[in-house]
Amino acid sequence: MLFILAVTACTPTYDVVVIGGGAGGTSAAVEAARCGARTLVVEESAWLGGVLTSAGVSAVDGNYKLRGGIFGEFADSLALRYGGYETLRSGWVSNILFNPRVGAEILENIARGSGVEIRFGTTATEIRRGKEGKRWQVHLSDGTRIRAKILVDGTELGDVAATVGAEALNDSRTVQDLTYVAVVKEYDHDVPMEKPEGYDIENYRNCCLNPLAENVGGNNPKGQKLWSPAQMLSYGRLPDGYRMINWPIAGNDFYADYLDMSPEERRQAFEQAKLLTFGFIYFIQHELGYTPIGIADDVFPTEDGLPFFPYFREARRIAGRDTMTVDAAKHPYASDRYTRAVAVGDYPVDHHHYANPDWKELSHLGLGPIPSFSVPLGVVIPIHVEDLLVADKAVSVDWEMNGAVRLQPVLLGLGQAAGALAAIAVRSGRHPSAIPAAEVQSVLLDHGCYLLPFLDLKPGDPGFRELQERGVRGEVRGIGRTVGWANETWVNIPE
Repeated sequence: MLFILAVTACTPTYDVVVIGGGAGGTSAAVEAARCGARTLVVEESAWLGGVLTSAGVSAVDGNYKLRGGIFGEFADSLALRYGGYETLRSGWVSNILFNPRVGAEILENIARGSGVEIRFGTTATEIRRGKEGKRWQVHLSDGTRIRAKILVDGTELGDVAATVGAEALNDSRTVQDLTYVAVVKEYDHDVPMEKPEGYDIENYRNCCLNPLAENVGGNNPKGQKLWSPAQMLSYGRLPDGYRMINWPIAGNDFYADYLDMSPEERRQAFEQAKLLTFGFIYFIQHELGYTPIGIADDVFPTEDGLPFFPYFREARRIAGRDTMTVDAAKHPYASDRYTRAVAVGDYPVDHHHYANPDWKELSHLGLGPIPSFSVPLGVVIPIHVEDLLVADKAVSVDWEMNGAVRLQPVLLGLGQAAGALAAIAVRSGRHPSAIPAAEVQSVLLDHGCYLLPFLDLKPGDPGFRELQERGVRGEVRGIGRTVGWANETWVNIPE
């Protein structure tokens, strides 16, 4: 008994433990630490940032005019690193592009500077409740044990929530295509690849305007617009000249129903996704003639030069205290969700399904127009499981609206809200589910976040906080509209 008590006494207890240093998980850890909570983030790879960095999607989707909170801090740090915001507009897919390695360095600096403890190369091997439901007991792959008052799932797929029995949202249909992104660079000599196993030219011939394409009126057989090879390769051009290869038009999007797979089945599927990406680069070299372009050897510290894991566009989404839907985005005042708003987004509903054999049944979901939107606090709070929060793509959002909420700035915003909520819960001794949204909103406003996507004033402007507070109280209302690619909301629409 004395031995058991001694081991328990030596087990470190954290206020907040974030399992998974994805975009949302990293943001949650930073915010919790800044709010005074002793915080640990456990990350399987060697980087923080998830989709932004470790998965290689270093092109921010949306929120260019809604740069608040940790997302704004990250974007400002990139601009400072590269010499201004104009330098970040190096490719045409985004207004904010960067080298994934640079993004990872910035996020790690932000986290460590905020007092976050980080354990890289580590996973949780067992998670359970302590006696009488107090504290989370977590066994780590490095052999250590820790305890947590609040547990945050910052994984890519919602693994922690599933492990501890959080209820899933019962609306799943089919997962979106995943992508094994590649970052390539132009060498000063040819770097020809060997033909990858299973290479099939049919997978790529319709990726761009080229003599092999079966294009009709500039479109491929699936109706997707074809661009020139140069335009395709400049799509994800990074400020330092590297290029992100994340091409959805007969490129490297890959379909696998990975959420229901065993670990071994996933491993095999992801290897096939890698081969598809290698095949695409081979096509670019051998069929399009770009022989000096090859996988960058100085970005990802992996054996094959690819990211640590694929770009997952879908996770196991929890059933939360609130659920965000497309209808809620289109009609924000039809319910009281807006009164609990903690994060914003302005991206369209973007689904990737063209690699799916059933793509024809799903093609209507691509880039559906919605106004800019806010997401309520309850999406990070699972029903039935106390002292657990979710901070990445596994938040409570319906299948269709996931196409807009899964984007990086929204995940950073929701993670920041989860971190603030966790810290308040620890400090006050309450369960997160018992904390009014207004308390979290106040902290987020202290830290320069948007609650509602009003473009009239930005953080730091006189009256910004008052406008946001009046908005969540329903005293002023925004008017949403779609302007070209962007979605906007104004209290007073400019002429």
